[in-house]
Amino acid sequence: MSAAALPVEQDAPRLRFVDRVNPVSRLAAAMLLTTPLLLTVDWVSAATALLIQLVLFALAGVTLPTLLRRAWPVLIAAPIAGVSMLLYGQPSGEEYWSFWLARITDGSIELAIAVTVRVLAIGLPAVLLFMHVDPTELADGLAQVWHLPSRFVLGALAGARLVGLFIEDWQAMSLSRRARGIGDHGALRRFATMAFALLVLAIRRGSKLATAMEARGFGSGAPRTWARDSTVGWPDLVLIVLAVTIAAVSIAAAVWAGTFHAVWS
Repeated sequence: MSAAALPVEQDAPRLRFVDRVNPVSRLAAAMLLTTPLLLTVDWVSAATALLIQLVLFALAGVTLPTLLRRAWPVLIAAPIAGVSMLLYGQPSGEEYWSFWLARITDGSIELAIAVTVRVLAIGLPAVLLFMHVDPTELADGLAQVWHLPSRFVLGALAGARLVGLFIEDWQAMSLSRRARGIGDHGALRRFATMAFALLVLAIRRGSKLATAMEARGFGSGAPRTWARDSTVGWPDLVLIVLAVTIAAVSIAAAVWAGTFHAVWS
């Protein structure tokens, strides 16, 4: 299978420690770090986790330009989520402004801050931990370390490899439509027609890929061998311990400060 999609960026700065960790360990660390933060809605736990994460990112070699370039969707989503909570969150305490359903109160302000910081604390590690992950290495780890079914792993890998082709197909369709003089007007109509064409192309390509993989025996239940060994070592253990420690310290800080607010309460 050709390595056409989701290439590892060659010009991006490498992380001094994270790059030595198995991709499945990064996935486990991200889940262990973010899951406890979903159990409470308060600003103390989120701020504690985010502060520790920023320090560790700096030690790992993540610069500010890299952070902005790689995590800009999270940086945009966080304030949007905060504004929605500011206007439509649970009102409590003193009211400062209201208009129809929107009300800004002490409670909504505190909730907006908590949600904004929490989105950053949950989203930034997920983005930066998978900055230089090769899909093939991740598939090797899922099959050899986590012992997931090879049919599922190979199917997911094949799908991930095709994701990058969507961008190339979109660019090619855009250039071809502009060359024929039909891509200069009606942005909404152009987007709808190109999206439908891309959907049809993706279905056809997926069907051909499934047939080719089935013909080569990828769907059989026979035990498979792997070209590269996927192993874990002390860097994986260190990352897991760091993730658990950050989550535990964050929750403990919220409990100590008296701001712990369980989502189910």
